[in-house]
Amino acid sequence: MTPAKSASIASIDPIERRPLHEAAIDRLRELIFQGELTPGSRLNERLLAQRLGISRTPLREAFKLLAAEGLVELLPNRGAIVAQLDAVRIGETLQVMGALEALIGELACRQASDASIDEVRALHFEMRAAHARRDLAAYFRHNQSIHLRLAEAAGNAILAQTYRQLNANVRRVRYMANLSAERWDAAVREHDAILDALSMRDGERLKSLLSEHLAHKTASVLAALEPAQAAA
Repeated sequence: MTPAKSASIASIDPIERRPLHEAAIDRLRELIFQGELTPGSRLNERLLAQRLGISRTPLREAFKLLAAEGLVELLPNRGAIVAQLDAVRIGETLQVMGALEALIGELACRQASDASIDEVRALHFEMRAAHARRDLAAYFRHNQSIHLRLAEAAGNAILAQTYRQLNANVRRVRYMANLSAERWDAAVREHDAILDALSMRDGERLKSLLSEHLAHKTASVLAALEPAQAAA
C-alpha cells in the first residue's frame, strides 16, 4: 500500500455506534407519542425487549431516561408504566414555554446568522413536504428541529438549555396537538408566517407569532385532555 493510500484510509472517521438504550428511547418515545403505549399502561419488559430486538439491560436504562423526561413512571419493585398526563402541569409548562419562545423569536431576529436562517428555511420545506404526505412522525421531527434551531440561533445558551429541558417534558402533548387535522393544517400556516418574519428579521412580529402559535397548541392540547381527565 502506498503512503498516499495509507494516509487516506487513516483519515476516514470510524463509524459511530449508537448505544442500544438511545435507539430504544427513540422508539419508545415514538410509541408513546403516537398513543400505541397509552398513559397508565404497564411497560412489559419481556415483550418490549423482543419487539425492539434488545436485552432488558438497555431497555431498563431507556426507562430511566424516559422517566427523567416525564414520559415514564418507575414503580418500586413493579417495573414501569407510561406516565399519566397532568393537564395542570402541562398548561403551566406550556405557559412558561410561550414566554421563552417569544424571547427566542426576538433574539433570533437580532442574533441569527444568515446560515442559521437558511437552515431553518430548509427544515421548514422538509416539514411542509412531510405535511403534504400526511407523515406526522416526519413532520414532528422537522417541527421540533425548527424550534430547537431557533432556540440555538437566539445566541443565549441558558435560554436554549432551559427551552430544551422544558420541551422534553411536553413533546408528547405537542405531538398530540397535531392529531387534529384542522389544528395540524393551521400549525403549518402559522409556521409559514414564522419563517417569513424570521427571514425579514422582524423581531416584534416573530415574538408575537411564536407566542400565539404555542397558545393555540396549548388550547388544542388542553381541550383534547379534558375528556381523558373526566374519564379518569
